[in-house]
Amino acid sequence: MSIPNTHIRAVLDGYLERFPKEVDAAGPLLRALDGEHELSSPKEFRVGHVTAGAVVLDPCWRVLMVREGDRGPWLLPGGHLTAEDGALGEASLSRLTEATGLVPEQVEPAADPLPLDLDTFRIPEDPERGEPEHEHFAFLYLYRATAATVPTGDGAGGVLAWRPHTDVPSARLAAKISQTLATSRAATASREPGEVTGV
Repeated sequence: MSIPNTHIRAVLDGYLERFPKEVDAAGPLLRALDGEHELSSPKEFRVGHVTAGAVVLDPCWRVLMVREGDRGPWLLPGGHLTAEDGALGEASLSRLTEATGLVPEQVEPAADPLPLDLDTFRIPEDPERGEPEHEHFAFLYLYRATAATVPTGDGAGGVLAWRPHTDVPSARLAAKISQTLATSRAATASREPGEVTGV
């Protein structure tokens, strides 16, 4: 069973309530939802389709990134939705495992169930696969892990490395990570000894 549009819309509505300035940027996805496009299908090309990804931070606030080959760009772990995915958060964790080899016990999801970011980017035409130019709507969820948890070097989906958070694909996402850092530091400074907080 693939993730229904009703779930995608519910997550998107919660996200836009949190980040109302991003409503215009989310316009193509909103219109595709209104048009009842099958957005969980990687074969939906009329506008594009939804994908899921992960922003994994280590204690030094570096981000785990993946690169295919020696010269490709550094990307966040993620990928297409599958028929086995039940929710966007679950899909994010599954794509993280597939790309890095991490298992759920090795990462701590953010206390907030909403995605940290919605990254929209254009995928060029691929004549060999018969795929036209289309959009990817990537819901990115936040996780924490220790650097020791994730070996750098070759991973399941390519070369893995901890990169500065400023290397992420968008300045908006980098700013959100910086805000998360500031909030976490403030919470650490104010909490009682022995008290534990989420990401």
